[in-house]
Amino acid sequence: MTAEELQSIIAAGLACDHIEVAGDGRHWSAVIVSPEFEGKRAIQRHQRVYATLGARIHTDEVHALSMKTYTPAEWAAQG
Repeated sequence: MTAEELQSIIAAGLACDHIEVAGDGRHWSAVIVSPEFEGKRAIQRHQRVYATLGARIHTDEVHALSMKTYTPAEWAAQG
């Protein structure tokens, strides 16, 4: 899987204002900005992203995904 493919999978299942994905094909890191994160704790945000990956997590197609998740307001405050 490529970074672009993983980015597309996440974006297809989650409304994203901004998304960056990098990795080596198994271990990934992502910065994801979504209005769907409003009012959610970090664990809930991560669960929402994992839900977009479905079986890819369980079949080890995506072995690890490290995430930084932000609401649009939080992202804007990051500068």
